[in-house]
Amino acid sequence: MAQKMVFHHVAVQVTHISEGIEWYTSNMAATCLYQDETWALIDIGGTKIALVLPDQHPPHIAFECDHAEQFGSLKGHRDGTSSTYIRDPFGNTLELLKTPREESRQ
Repeated sequence: MAQKMVFHHVAVQVTHISEGIEWYTSNMAATCLYQDETWALIDIGGTKIALVLPDQHPPHIAFECDHAEQFGSLKGHRDGTSSTYIRDPFGNTLELLKTPREESRQ
């Protein structure tokens, strides 16, 4: 069976989560899908963007991956996903994540 790797979101840093949500919803027609104290997930035209605090999460590109545990130990998150972070050879941070849907199929 082929291993699945699908784009999930890109994460950009903001100084305040609520201000980031306000700006993106007012100026970019974003919809907020999830929010807590350290990050939010918004949708703009079908593309997901994570708004993250600099001292909590790195800017990164995230992929939903059915074999994420092959890249490292998975850490559970409050939104029900689990993931691990890696760096590519060029210093970019990648998040490889499993959604609850993916984990239940294992």
